[in-house]
Amino acid sequence: WRSCGLLGCVGAGSVFAAPSRCYTESRMQAIHLCMARHALDFDWALVKSFLAVLDAGSLTAAARHSGAQQPTLSRHVAELESQLGAPLFERTGRGVVPTAAGRAIVESARAMAEAAAAMHGGLAAARAPGRGTVRVTTSTVAASWLLPPLLARLAAAHPEIELVASNELSNLLRREADVAVRMVRPAQSSLIARKLGELRIVAAAHRSYLAKAPPLRRPEDLLAHRLIGYDRDDLILRGFIDRGLPLARSNFAVRTDDQVAYARLVAEGAGIGFIAHYCVAQFPGVVALLPELAIPSLPCWLAVHREIRADARVRTVYDFLAQALPPMLRG
Repeated sequence: WRSCGLLGCVGAGSVFAAPSRCYTESRMQAIHLCMARHALDFDWALVKSFLAVLDAGSLTAAARHSGAQQPTLSRHVAELESQLGAPLFERTGRGVVPTAAGRAIVESARAMAEAAAAMHGGLAAARAPGRGTVRVTTSTVAASWLLPPLLARLAAAHPEIELVASNELSNLLRREADVAVRMVRPAQSSLIARKLGELRIVAAAHRSYLAKAPPLRRPEDLLAHRLIGYDRDDLILRGFIDRGLPLARSNFAVRTDDQVAYARLVAEGAGIGFIAHYCVAQFPGVVALLPELAIPSLPCWLAVHREIRADARVRTVYDFLAQALPPMLRG
């Protein structure tokens, strides 16, 4: 991260401006006292961002999983640190780890998350008798190409279905959706998660690009090609580095962090990209490349809140997706 990134503007108390320090028991008590004193003034968004960074292990991963912007997460954690008077994270080579102060507030922060979920759950329960719609949430890419053909089949028997395209993981816990299809296992104890399979990621390009491009026989040949990458997200870069191909951001001639736009760039022949295998069949002329390039797959999870799994409408959608999605993931 740049020096003005996560927590970089909060002064000497920030983890990025000072090394980690050992906190005594009295310091921990002071932090809890501060939390109690400001409990009524706490902005829940600050705690939510703290938990997002804690669970993801880095600012970049937290932004990717939660759908929030990196500057927003940075500002929220900085504000929370300022209120508590202590840094909550320290930087490592691969991300961040909680300081002693950060670990001290985890239990309280998770209790706040459960309380927020309970509040939304009470409202959802009050509205449930008159509501017939089942809301299904998933990422923007899966909402564009994975779920529509399945929900079209389901709609004949269950006409009230709403597809919520969102990269935020928490909307199921807040009861903004009933069923979630995610590439990250939900960690909340109030959710039931079922693994459906592994989502393959492949290198792919349109035939129109390949017809004019240099030969592509092995992974090392990618360096001679026009590659499509992410802009601020370093996921693809880290994947290549892990496989002994140290690429830089400048190696990617076309870049975007929007997942749907990314897939469309591949489909339009902008270069070689790395997309979910199920997307290949959606784009005529696009072919998967380099089967020997071992790209880690992503686990696919189907999640539902414990309290509404017994709802007949939700159970119908849940069971249908549990049966229909695994064959599509296998391709």
